Amino acid sequence: MPELDRRRRMLVLATCCMSLLIVSLDNTIVNVALPSIRRDLHAPMSGLQWTIDAYTLVLASLLILAGSTADRVGRRRTFQTGLVIFTIGSLLCSLAPSLGWLVTARMVQAVGGSMLNPVAMSIITNTFTEPKERARAIGVWGSVVGISMALGPVVGGVLVAALDWRSIFWINIPVGLLALVLTARFVPESRAGHPRRVDPVGQVLVLTVLASLTYAIIEGPNAGWSSAEIIGFFALAAAALVVLLRYEARRDEPLLDLRFFRSAPFSGATLIAVSGFGAMSGFLFLNTLYLQEVRGLSALHAGLYTVPMAAMTVVFAPLAGRLVGSRGPRLPLLLAGAAIVVSILPFTWLTADTPVSWLIASYIVFGFGFGMLNVPITNTAVSGMPRSQAGVAAAIASTSRQVGQSLGVAVVGSAVTAGFRGDMATRFAQASHLGWWIVVGCGVAVFALGAITTNRWARRTAEDAAARITPARSATPAGTR
Repeated sequence: MPELDRRRRMLVLATCCMSLLIVSLDNTIVNVALPSIRRDLHAPMSGLQWTIDAYTLVLASLLILAGSTADRVGRRRTFQTGLVIFTIGSLLCSLAPSLGWLVTARMVQAVGGSMLNPVAMSIITNTFTEPKERARAIGVWGSVVGISMALGPVVGGVLVAALDWRSIFWINIPVGLLALVLTARFVPESRAGHPRRVDPVGQVLVLTVLASLTYAIIEGPNAGWSSAEIIGFFALAAAALVVLLRYEARRDEPLLDLRFFRSAPFSGATLIAVSGFGAMSGFLFLNTLYLQEVRGLSALHAGLYTVPMAAMTVVFAPLAGRLVGSRGPRLPLLLAGAAIVVSILPFTWLTADTPVSWLIASYIVFGFGFGMLNVPITNTAVSGMPRSQAGVAAAIASTSRQVGQSLGVAVVGSAVTAGFRGDMATRFAQASHLGWWIVVGCGVAVFALGAITTNRWARRTAEDAAARITPARSATPAGTR
């Protein structure tokens, strides 16, 4: 890739951040529209769960494949393809006549989205070659993740109130088209010198594990946990996981390099991402339904209620990056876990008359915790890994975030469904208590794993794992060439 002047590098960064903005925004913007979708498309609780999880599940399954494909066929070409598919998927979502069509269109969106985030990161790391400038660029990139996900409910509330739920997908179309034009004009083409081999068997196994597990969790309350259908899908997920582990261990260039998980910081970061983003997705799912279905707020007012959370995330996400740079990831992770627990505890005895001041205080604390969470996850994942493997480690951490969001909605939603009987307006608050306790448990996991995986013992395991991973066996990721 030729050396670019500063102006063009900034335009490349802005273009990549635009793609991240729409992909991350779609993780959360849909939540505030769920009650409107439920009424318009006559969707049950499981249908609302699939509206969220169809997107995050496909995204999680294809992120690593998209990165290796970009290394092989060209990063700009793959990025442009992703923008086209994501924009078309957004248009299809806005035109969906039924729940089934909406879920299918969300999957199309996710196929395109999977080609954007990991590929954009590769473009950034190849565009910004000077270490300090690259670090600042990645810091901006990381901040956009937290900011866009926190702003989703607010933006969604405004759009649903002003137009209807379909408008939340229209916003992606002009942004996607603008990013497509900027990519063609300013982003140079690049490829990896030695791209990773495609692993179709590993890819199918990953998708099988995630899809069958999510299906069993979401449909369990309706079909019955002891039914042959649900037991069969749990068994399929377990069998696919066993086959995946055995198969990947024998490959020279696996989709998932299992040796990474010998590093306690890397394994911990993976679990922290699943727990933390599971808490976030579970929180948004339950909170949206509570505010609109129980308290009777409009989508706009429900979105405005979460402005304090969004504001805290916007303020503290960049500060978390500075804190990680100066003191390491331990303190931000501990603060994130503690804040999630403290903010969600009041929701475990939620009623239709819970004081608004309690809700706002909880949103503020949760926003602080989520702002502290995102940056140290990637930092912890790559700490101790060889520099040549940092891109792969970061990609797996990103996948873990999406897995956490899928499982958060699936588990929390099913917990509510299992205890839910009667009218949603009168019974949802009480039925949601178990779901809120699950979110609290996710916060406890973030705190505990943050403490364990940032101590001296964990750093020693990272050094041992790094010594075992040699470039001869593992392909160098896109961002290091």
